[in-house]
Amino acid sequence: MQCGVRRLALFGVLDPAALENIHYRVPDLRFEPGQPLFAANAPGTSAFTVREGVVRLERGNERGGRRIVRLAGPGDLIGMEAMLGQTYAADALACTPVKVCRLPRVLLDELSGAQPQLLRDMMKRWQAALDEADEWLTELSVGSARWRMLRLLLKLSEFGQPDGQVWLPSRQEMGSMLGMTVETASRLVSALKREGVLDTPDVRHAVLQMPALMAALKTAAQGD
Repeated sequence: MQCGVRRLALFGVLDPAALENIHYRVPDLRFEPGQPLFAANAPGTSAFTVREGVVRLERGNERGGRRIVRLAGPGDLIGMEAMLGQTYAADALACTPVKVCRLPRVLLDELSGAQPQLLRDMMKRWQAALDEADEWLTELSVGSARWRMLRLLLKLSEFGQPDGQVWLPSRQEMGSMLGMTVETASRLVSALKREGVLDTPDVRHAVLQMPALMAALKTAAQGD
């Protein structure tokens, strides 16, 4: 299935003739929760722009553990290593049902040469992604355990649905991201549920009550 490139902000700098020339070369792909889009250290053959859903970028460590280093949602560009002919730096896995447009490296190379503005725009998006990953790791690694958990929930809210429902990492993933034990992560989630900050309709989803979350963040900030 072809992707609706005219609706992608990434290609907003292209004229109608250029869009018509590339639309059939940009397939629309769908992934179910848990399915990989690409794997770390695999050759970077394509970049992807997310249309719907949430994708997590995660890396393994020498001890065999895994850590989520970034989330990507609608409008985000992932796998940009492909533009430089590099291997992918992280595993990309669908958190929710996901729709993406696949941008083959060959096409990106052609467009970069013919459309300098597009290349500049993609580089800006890549830098923004790197900044987001740095911010993600920094914000979730300082402060008390409760503060870090609340900051994680606030981050997750950026990828939520209008009804407040968000994808929820496992307790083990939370522990890895936040530098705490699984038991501490579980205890904090249970406490926040009792306080009315979130509900968990199932193990992979939460409904956030944003006024309660913001109030808890304010209180935690004063305590830190």
